[in-house]
Amino acid sequence: MRVEVNGNPHEGEPRPGQCLRTYLREHGWFGVKKGCDAGDCGACTVHVDGEPVHSCLYPAFRADGRRVTTVEGLASTDGELHPVQQKFLDAQGFQCGFCTAGFLMTTAALSDDQLADLPRAFKGNLCRCTGYRAIEDAVRGVCHVEAPSPGESVGRNLPAPAGPQVVAGTARYTFDIDVPGLLHMKLLRSPHAHARITAIDTTAALRVPGVHAVFTHLDAPERHFSTARHEHPEEDPDDTRVLDDTVRHIGQRVAAVVADSEAAAEEGCRRVEVSYDVLPAVLDPEEAMRPGAPVVHDKDPATARISRPRDNVVGEAHGEIGDVEAGFAQADAVYEGTFRTQRVQHASLETHGAVAWLDEEGRLVVRSSTQTPFLTRRALCALYDLPHDKVRVMAGRVGGGFGGKQEMLVEDIVALAVLRLRRPVKLEYTRAEQFHGATTRHPFTIGVKAGALRDGTLTALQLRVVSNTGAYGNHGPAVMFHSVGESTAVYRAPHKKVDAFAVYTHTVPAGAFRGYGLGQVMFAVESALDELARELGLDPLEFKAKNIIGPGEAMLTPGGHEEDLHIASYGLDQCLAIVRRARTEPWDRDSVPEGWLVGEGTALAMIATGPPGGHIADAKATLLPDGTFDLAVGTAEFGNGTTTVHRQIAAGELATTVDRIIVRQSDTDVVRHDTGAFASTGVVVAGKATLRASRALADMLLDFAAAHLCVPRADCALAEEAVVHPGGRLPLKELYAAAHAVGVVCAADGHFGGTPRSVAFNAQWFRLAVDPGTGELRILRSVHAADAGKVMNPMQCRGQVEGGVAQALGATLFENVRIDEHGEVETAAFRRYRLPQYADTPRTEVHFMETADAIGPLGAKSMSESPFNPVAPAFANALRDATGVRFTELPLTRDRVWLGLRDHRVSSSS
Repeated sequence: MRVEVNGNPHEGEPRPGQCLRTYLREHGWFGVKKGCDAGDCGACTVHVDGEPVHSCLYPAFRADGRRVTTVEGLASTDGELHPVQQKFLDAQGFQCGFCTAGFLMTTAALSDDQLADLPRAFKGNLCRCTGYRAIEDAVRGVCHVEAPSPGESVGRNLPAPAGPQVVAGTARYTFDIDVPGLLHMKLLRSPHAHARITAIDTTAALRVPGVHAVFTHLDAPERHFSTARHEHPEEDPDDTRVLDDTVRHIGQRVAAVVADSEAAAEEGCRRVEVSYDVLPAVLDPEEAMRPGAPVVHDKDPATARISRPRDNVVGEAHGEIGDVEAGFAQADAVYEGTFRTQRVQHASLETHGAVAWLDEEGRLVVRSSTQTPFLTRRALCALYDLPHDKVRVMAGRVGGGFGGKQEMLVEDIVALAVLRLRRPVKLEYTRAEQFHGATTRHPFTIGVKAGALRDGTLTALQLRVVSNTGAYGNHGPAVMFHSVGESTAVYRAPHKKVDAFAVYTHTVPAGAFRGYGLGQVMFAVESALDELARELGLDPLEFKAKNIIGPGEAMLTPGGHEEDLHIASYGLDQCLAIVRRARTEPWDRDSVPEGWLVGEGTALAMIATGPPGGHIADAKATLLPDGTFDLAVGTAEFGNGTTTVHRQIAAGELATTVDRIIVRQSDTDVVRHDTGAFASTGVVVAGKATLRASRALADMLLDFAAAHLCVPRADCALAEEAVVHPGGRLPLKELYAAAHAVGVVCAADGHFGGTPRSVAFNAQWFRLAVDPGTGELRILRSVHAADAGKVMNPMQCRGQVEGGVAQALGATLFENVRIDEHGEVETAAFRRYRLPQYADTPRTEVHFMETADAIGPLGAKSMSESPFNPVAPAFANALRDATGVRFTELPLTRDRVWLGLRDHRVSSSS
């Protein structure tokens, strides 16, 4: 086959059945991304003779004699960016950037008529990060980025360091590397929800040409561990093996086949013969807690850290403040209801995966799509009895995470193969494996009861929470504990009670997901309080405003007060003021179709800026010989924007521009320990370590310069590329040379342990319209107020909020990982699992409050997870306002809304 790729002639025969995407990537065009394998996401879009195609569906042989252009070929031969690439760079029309090549290739081929109808033009492209506003701005030519200036970095819209590489297609994600001698792994997965493996015959699999090995539970360590990654491993139950002789959900890995190619490994999986003793399974958490239910993990509770294994309760929380029964007796009105939230998939466009090898020193090197390189290294060392200096874990640019990559789901089995075979091995999940082999958001059932006096004073709040953690506990107890924390602490009530259970079932495991349980429980609490206010004849917004916690007040939950958690800045009153203003502003009622119902709804949320028990970050700032700076930080970049903010913090402290700071990160060889990029800690924890390292380096440079120049330290100041003093300027290059000559290393470390912690606040407001005849919903206006403290990069922080709201709208309106009666995931593809598309996502007006935090670096607070949490209850409250019907189960699909309205009409007329 002869094909022209990006202007270069190329010859080479594709394999039978090979798609163009894999053909291009195998020849080094890594800008072409794998997102779905089914033509659903558009990340693999390329041009064939100028026409955009999804290369995962395009047979490679059809490119014979044609011109193929990938994102790398959009730029001119002299390296000048294509106008579309420049627009995306100027608007920062990306976050993690994994989908960006596809959007660029689609946009570059649009006609003027198509540009006028972007919802239709982008129906074949998905973005999980941005909420699409930034992408639209890029297409329309809106410029958001500002030019850097010395020492004036924090609070400005400075661009992401990797932006030029993202738009050029040269940013390197996990698998965008060429590893000589690479072997490929595929996993055989269980067809049963619960079974004991009685025999495995690998003989036929090993006869497949190209198969090197088949690993089963007989090859795996006996040690149990948790796939969850936390600073303190004892927070999680040890209930998982690399490969187990008991399977506990459909899709659990049973064997791993390693071969020269993915095709050979897949054929090997088909030929592994497994005998099962099928066991009873339980899929519902309430049934799982009943006497006689099948036991998911019959383990020693003390060693496995499982609360009540025989009752399938992995973790539980019980507590009471005051006397709730007395509080309800005192109340003039009481509301009681049960709310349910569903499984949601993280749907990061880059799937889970890792590639590992042994370096020239015999060290195990793992390149992984992970949010936690250091914790993953620690787990691998414990699992395989390796010293820390014999294992290196690194992340390239990560294509989305949202908490799903705060797990060790692939690295353990890849490491096993590398250590046994002494060859490089790669495992990359398919999109289907993401659904039945990774993790989901925890489904919750929340019983809530709330009482208040006639004047709107809350008297009592009670919760009964049941969380379905699936077949393995990983994050189950931690999510359960967190879910009943800030969700109850944000409101004053003299009487509060919580009973919460994290429960095992024989279903796909749940894990960490944006909001970490708060979004599920806040859906119930915020909906219940809205309903209680209506029973009292009060405005729900003012009812909540009357009962919210105030500055300086203790945050009390039935589980006890966390001593290191403080209200170090307070902007919740400002958030509610934004909502009040939005409600009173005039709007065009004629835009609503006749007969449609209109309603408005608000919800608020509070979240801790980091996890309890400490979250460690180390940073190192170094002056380089050319007068620029090196900043080494451990936290990973997956669209959260921490790399940009770390450069801004360092540039401000070192009186330089961000382009003179090189950031190295996400590599256990680069910096000391970092807990990881989760729990919204990238700015408030790792950023504080960066701040301290940068300040320490600035002090060191000024101290040395003063001594070297024989002038008072007070007369020296850092400026761009120099230290200024009364006698002139000492260029940083010369300062470095002088220090080097006397053996002084111009470097400084910074550390922060993640405590004390502050809290961030958010409020969401919707106005929506409902067609009572069809259940169709239309968002008329979306307003989000965010108390992020000092906003380090408004453009970037706004993107985090918009992305969080869009993702939460998906969970509110249609996303649902459906499980059939056997425990199998039914929605294992994007075309069956509905993600928000461009046409689904309204522009959300984002407002930042004027606060400065006393704990966060330079006054900043977290803002990655928190925008998600108030969205579902605000939407449900607006729907209630429009229809008079309280919907208590997510998602609020069109058919569910129509049925709810129909049932309400029937019950009202009877």
